[in-house]
Amino acid sequence: MLLLIPEKNDFEINQIAEAWTNLGGEVRRLGKYWIKDPSLIKGNIAVYGNQTFALVLAQIYEIPLTTPDDTHIARLDGLWTKRKITIDTLANVSTYAFPMFIKPVIPKNFIAKVYNTFEEIEPIIKTCGLIEEVIVSTVIENISAECRAYILNGEIMDIAFYEGFGDVQSCRTFLHSFIEANNAMLPKTLVIDVAYSNQSEWLILEFNASWGAGLNGCDAHKVIHCIIEACV
Repeated sequence: MLLLIPEKNDFEINQIAEAWTNLGGEVRRLGKYWIKDPSLIKGNIAVYGNQTFALVLAQIYEIPLTTPDDTHIARLDGLWTKRKITIDTLANVSTYAFPMFIKPVIPKNFIAKVYNTFEEIEPIIKTCGLIEEVIVSTVIENISAECRAYILNGEIMDIAFYEGFGDVQSCRTFLHSFIEANNAMLPKTLVIDVAYSNQSEWLILEFNASWGAGLNGCDAHKVIHCIIEACV
């Protein structure tokens, strides 16, 4: 397969490119990626990069990207999330007790973060509109570590801490239990971010797409097949 990556030099993307070529694949860096190249063969292309880059190329070359459903986290049992998460609209956020973590269902429409007061989110409501769907979550207290794991067909391909330090084996055990209980609802490949709170121990933070998530300390050679499968 041919892997399309952004032209900009980036340490993590370079690692992905190296792992890809080690498997015998070809890599091409694109600048004006929105211009279709008729020489590229549909069905033999994979992508890795930021969301805009990947989604534009997926549309141009009909790449069937595998992407986890962001809203699925709101349907998980509290055993895994350790907090209350709901799907709502910006029209209703004034009814919540702040501070709250607020994230757009459509990624990048505004910055996902903890909003301490309603006044902080008010300008976004005026810009995005009342019907904008959002994920609203109570704030997690006392987080001491965050971990990223690449998953393929229910197996952890690699895992690494990207914030703080902790017991990686206990993190693996938590993730294995989560995957076993929820695998039927998970895509064939995804990236799962988890956190450790001194108050509630391990919890699921969010899901990301294997074709766009940064390595955050994971080994490109161990996770390269996640990227392949995310584009097949």
